[in-house]
Amino acid sequence: MKWFDKSYHTLNYELRNIFGQKVIKLSLDAGFTCPNRDGTIGTKGCIFCSEQGSGEFSAPSNLSIKEQITQQIEFLSPKWKTGKYIAYFQNYTNTYAPIDKLRKIYEESLCCKGIVGLAIATRPDCLPHEVINLLEELNQKTYLWVELGLQTIHSKTSEFLRRGYRLDIFEKAVCRLKSKGINIVVHLILGLPGENYNEMLKSVKYVTELGVQGVKLHLLHVLKNTDLESLYKKEKFSLLSKQDYISLVVDALELLPKDIVVHRVTGDGAKDILIEPRWSLDKLSVLSGIDKEFKRRNSYQGMRYIR
Repeated sequence: MKWFDKSYHTLNYELRNIFGQKVIKLSLDAGFTCPNRDGTIGTKGCIFCSEQGSGEFSAPSNLSIKEQITQQIEFLSPKWKTGKYIAYFQNYTNTYAPIDKLRKIYEESLCCKGIVGLAIATRPDCLPHEVINLLEELNQKTYLWVELGLQTIHSKTSEFLRRGYRLDIFEKAVCRLKSKGINIVVHLILGLPGENYNEMLKSVKYVTELGVQGVKLHLLHVLKNTDLESLYKKEKFSLLSKQDYISLVVDALELLPKDIVVHRVTGDGAKDILIEPRWSLDKLSVLSGIDKEFKRRNSYQGMRYIR
């Protein structure tokens, strides 16, 4: 089973099938905050979250959305002259604002030349009814997906992460988005402290039962100026090796249904703020290792999926 040259259902494959060509995501920073930082839920954020709200590669927030899109296209055009782009609202919580502001920034992005869709990263506890209705409206105008940072299904780990919401809140958000026909992408982090192999794969299996359209698998990164960095320096908890991570990703993808789009199989840690694992900076080597492991096993996404 192949999706172009890959043994898993990549986002590149999905977007080429929909739009007939390569489509590039443009990472944007609309100046949002997060209820886990502004005092509504907490003030320190998730234990792993960087000062940029996990958006180190986005455009500067002091620019307008139109200016950010223009800058990102100019930056990426030497490598990708595609003419079609997804406006990706990545930093912090991108539905955490008054509805008028949300409508303005989303519609501003859609008015830009070449934008064919929206990707909106948010929290499941920041999707009130008026936001869901706006997303439904946008979904009728353009290609849309909403990203939800689940990370893990295990309550002990989620408390350690300071995630700030219960699993049932996540499930309710998924149900409401699904009822409106909105594509959902779920984030999971592999290698969280205290979780063993079986617990990590339980989170993956849980996602297979949700009926979502996509998943992002992240390696746990220890980043500078996070509470996770302080804990790591103090306790030196174990991190996954490169080969263990590659093997775990392939195990996870074998469990996923073939129709779930794999948006990511490893995270991007900016070189200047990444503490560990440094091996993850060689992203091409990780991706190549995953391809080789699939080939070694004669395997593919969904091989071990059971309905």
